[in-house]
Amino acid sequence: MLRELLVASIFGASVLTDAFNVAFRIPNLFRRLFAEGAFSQAFVPVLSSTLASEGEEKTHLLIAQVATIMVWVLVGVSALGVLASPLLVWIMASGLEQQPQGMQAAIVMTRWMFPYIGFMSLVALAAGILNTWRRFAVPAATPVLLNLCMIASAWFLTPWIESLGYPGIYALALGVMLGGVLQLWVQVAALKKRGLWPSIGLGWGTFQQALHAPGPQKILHLMVPSLLGVSVAQLSLLINTQIASHMVTGSVSWLNYADRLMEFPTAMLGVALSVVLTPQLAKAKSSNDTLAYSSLLDWGLRWVFVLSCPAALALLLFSTPMVCMLYNYGRFSPLDVEQTQIALMGYGVGLMGLVAIKVLAPGFYAQQDTKTPVKIAIVVLVLTQLMNFLWVPLFAHAGLALSIGLGAMFNALCLWYYLKKSGSYRPQMGWSVLFFQVLGAGSLMGIFLYWANAHWDWIGMRSEPLLRVTLALGVMGLSVVIYLVTLWLMGLRFKRFINPHL
Repeated sequence: MLRELLVASIFGASVLTDAFNVAFRIPNLFRRLFAEGAFSQAFVPVLSSTLASEGEEKTHLLIAQVATIMVWVLVGVSALGVLASPLLVWIMASGLEQQPQGMQAAIVMTRWMFPYIGFMSLVALAAGILNTWRRFAVPAATPVLLNLCMIASAWFLTPWIESLGYPGIYALALGVMLGGVLQLWVQVAALKKRGLWPSIGLGWGTFQQALHAPGPQKILHLMVPSLLGVSVAQLSLLINTQIASHMVTGSVSWLNYADRLMEFPTAMLGVALSVVLTPQLAKAKSSNDTLAYSSLLDWGLRWVFVLSCPAALALLLFSTPMVCMLYNYGRFSPLDVEQTQIALMGYGVGLMGLVAIKVLAPGFYAQQDTKTPVKIAIVVLVLTQLMNFLWVPLFAHAGLALSIGLGAMFNALCLWYYLKKSGSYRPQMGWSVLFFQVLGAGSLMGIFLYWANAHWDWIGMRSEPLLRVTLALGVMGLSVVIYLVTLWLMGLRFKRFINPHL
């Protein structure tokens, strides 16, 4: 959030920030396809299963084979991506052609940042290994390095780059690459410390041997439908970026700033739960422990329900103060606040679905069922784009966010339905009571947030930033107290909720 605050203050929402966001999305799109997406979804269950059934020696061999394949593939993909940058930018956001400066900046920054996919794919490999060995701290902490590098680059390198006659926003692209290098370095150090660093074969024969080994073949087999599923989600993002690039200048940036705020609870809740649950679900499934498998899913969904409800209420009812507190400085104007705020509300509608997917999807991947989520994702893609026809004419860029939010809710409901229908997930007792507890606590919290949102002139307090930040944090802190105390008064005991065995 500090990173986005600094970017908004220094660069605002302009054609150059649109260009950077497009350029940054290109390697991120490929990263989510191949690294954190299809690869992780296929690799972690196979790795967990191999460790549980065949022991550490076979598991280390599998890791070495997968690492060898990845290094060879990533070198080729990175080189190809640098060469094809003009085409990639045009596919992602042809609307930038309306302003040649933006198109050229996007191409240059894409070339600088595309190798980032290589670093992050290897980071995903290392994170999957460490998480399987129940070492969660390093993979969870390393993304901070990207943010720190981007913050330092924006702060210190922008004046230097501008003095050379280049747009200052190029500093962010340099920060991205430095962040990728540092993240990989930290993960490698953690693997070496635990004796898990793989032996990577650089010879062509070693690569071919690794490619045809049973373990990597199984992962590749699982990746194909999983890749299709992740591709569907990323295709939706690509289409939305393309649509936004043809709207008013700043639309891509407004969506990005709103997306950052939406990603905060998604990462804090959904991704955190997913990282912990995925290897445990895979272990339970490989041991045929259906009770443990269902209990893990139920535990994760309860956390999603209790924590994402208040977060969604905050995005819907307290969006203006949050946007003001985080972004409304320097070149970030009142118009930018308004446009970012309405996009944030669109995302808020579907926040619970976005978080729940992070828990429900691993339930399928742990069973090595990647086809069902793909089928659902294709339906959601079609539904999302149909909704764009309805919402975009009414709400412009915010309509894109609303379509994504509603699509995420539908996606989560479908995943939940099929897990329950298959018998893999059996809801435990107490959900109806929990529903009314959250409803009551959320209602009181929502009334308070609505009042606080309307009571103060948050944009007008721009000249008093410390007061505005203090007031906004105070309101959010008090709303959390209202929510938690009400839950407790209604009978929810957090100690038992955290540890269901008590």
